[in-house]
Amino acid sequence: MSSSEPPTWPHCAHGADPAADPVGCRGIHVPGHAACLAHLADADRDAYLADLTPGTDIDHRGTPFTGPLLNALLDALRDPATGHARLGTAWFESATFQGDARFWSATFQGHAGFGSATFQSGAWFESATFQSDAGFWSATFQGDAVFESVTFQGDARFWSATFQGDARFESATFQGDTWLGSATFQGDARFELATFQDYTVFESVTFQGDARFWSATFQGYAGFESVTFQGYAGFGSATFQSDAVFRSATFQSDAWFGSVTFQSDAVFRSATFQGTAVFRSATFQSDAGFRSAVFERWVNLGPLVCAGRVNLSGAVFNGPATLSFATRRLECRRTRWLSTAEVRLRYTAVDFAHAVFEYPLTIAAEANPFVFPDGQSMEEQALAGAPDAMVRMASLRGVDAAHLVLADVDLSGCLLTGTVHLDQVRLEGACSFAEVPPGTHWRRGRPARFTPRRTLAEEHHWRASRAASVRGWNVAVLGAGPVGPPQLAPVYRALRKALEDSKNEPGAADFYYGEMEMRRHDRTTASRAERGLLHAYWMLSGYGLRALRALGWLAAAMLITLVLLMGFGLPKDDPKQEATGTVPPGGGKVTFEIEKGDPQNPTGNRFTGKRFEKALNVTLNSVVFRSSGQDLTTAGTYIEMTSRLVEPALLALVVLAVRGRIKR
Repeated sequence: MSSSEPPTWPHCAHGADPAADPVGCRGIHVPGHAACLAHLADADRDAYLADLTPGTDIDHRGTPFTGPLLNALLDALRDPATGHARLGTAWFESATFQGDARFWSATFQGHAGFGSATFQSGAWFESATFQSDAGFWSATFQGDAVFESVTFQGDARFWSATFQGDARFESATFQGDTWLGSATFQGDARFELATFQDYTVFESVTFQGDARFWSATFQGYAGFESVTFQGYAGFGSATFQSDAVFRSATFQSDAWFGSVTFQSDAVFRSATFQGTAVFRSATFQSDAGFRSAVFERWVNLGPLVCAGRVNLSGAVFNGPATLSFATRRLECRRTRWLSTAEVRLRYTAVDFAHAVFEYPLTIAAEANPFVFPDGQSMEEQALAGAPDAMVRMASLRGVDAAHLVLADVDLSGCLLTGTVHLDQVRLEGACSFAEVPPGTHWRRGRPARFTPRRTLAEEHHWRASRAASVRGWNVAVLGAGPVGPPQLAPVYRALRKALEDSKNEPGAADFYYGEMEMRRHDRTTASRAERGLLHAYWMLSGYGLRALRALGWLAAAMLITLVLLMGFGLPKDDPKQEATGTVPPGGGKVTFEIEKGDPQNPTGNRFTGKRFEKALNVTLNSVVFRSSGQDLTTAGTYIEMTSRLVEPALLALVVLAVRGRIKR
């Protein structure tokens, strides 16, 4: 209210000066008098006070109270049975308390109105009871405001209040709605052990000193939207039984949420943590939302338990971050990590799509429950229904994986198409991928059996969506989209290179197999001839990775060669040398001409033991690319030439496959 405007109630006007102060004293008239209680004649004041009884309604809006005057008023309302003041409806709006305002253990049975009141010294409401609404809107507390052990049975309204000294609400109980919107706490604010039983709002509040809510209990909604904590913000061991909303809050100093329990949703969306943020041993029984939050310095989120989802999408970590979560799901879409970070998880499905990090970032699965510095293990009752503690990656699309380290995580359902620099990712420990459907399946009337190998989730989706697919491929890969062999081949190639660079050749073999499979099925960029060549390579040796397959084909080729040689390649008898001599008419000199007859195909039984031995000798020499030196028929010569080309190639494929599995 402007000082030049008169109040809406009949006021005292004591000391009014048309030039300097046209309004004068703003105190409301005492009933039956034309002056306020402060400027009432002594006899009239004594008579008024004498008529008061405990529980009487009073109205002293705008009245200036000195310490003795307030004490006299409260003494007149003191209940002999309890020794404490008992007021009915009490109006102190715009009143000024020049000395200490001592309302110790007072009981306000009706509405208590202190709106726009000014407490120039201490305001003492220790153990007071407000049985109805308490209004302190726009009040100014120039000294300490002490509300320790106060009980607000109705609504408590402190919006736009200013606390220039310490504000102490330790062990206070707020049974109705609590409003502290736009309030300013210039000193320390203490709410230790306070209990808020209904709706609580601290919107746009500024805490210039320390704000302590240690062991406070919020049974209803707790709103700290747009609150500014310029000093230390301590919520250690506090309990939020309903939603806790810190949207757009600013923590300019350290924020301590150690051992806090959030029984419903906790929302820190767009909050700014300029100091150290600590959530050690916190428990979130529902979702924990940190969307678009900003962490300016070192942050330690955890170890904590979240039965729902931890949402860090759009958050920014400007300093080193240590995140230790036991939660069902972690979402970090478009999260920015501008320093080193370590994310250790349990029971978690992780979505890291389009996250940005410029420094090494590790995502690791924790095999055992997290351990606190005192040696105690973190309790995980909130996740009792979870099947296992495995960490499952859901998506890495759009991520630059050049600085990413994955340790002991499950990548069987992870979307990897669109990941940049995937060839530089580091896979540590037991990182698992999806497997092909086991056993023998029937496809279009023919048996089909897939070679055991590690596969991508997108390949499962692609194969399951084909018309001739078999059971076992997982079609329910969320967000896979229209991907096919042209998109999957580069992903397999990058993963193969990543494992080869880490000297894990056997592990890279499966991804090479997947790359070749995608090229074989690629009808967009691969020509028919290339696909035919790859198909033959697959059939003969599984792309040079399946030794048993190549060995089987080698054995089959040798058997065919052996049978053909016995049937058509070996002559009936070894050809004999023939010599013819010509005796010249003069005699003495004889010239011999030796000719070898053409080998003849045998008749009768061709499959004898002797012929088997000769055919086996030719076949074995062909495997090692040697000539047997046997006399063969014309057909046998061509059979040997063909086997000397085919069988060494198959043997080389066997050696290649074995080497791929044992190379380090």
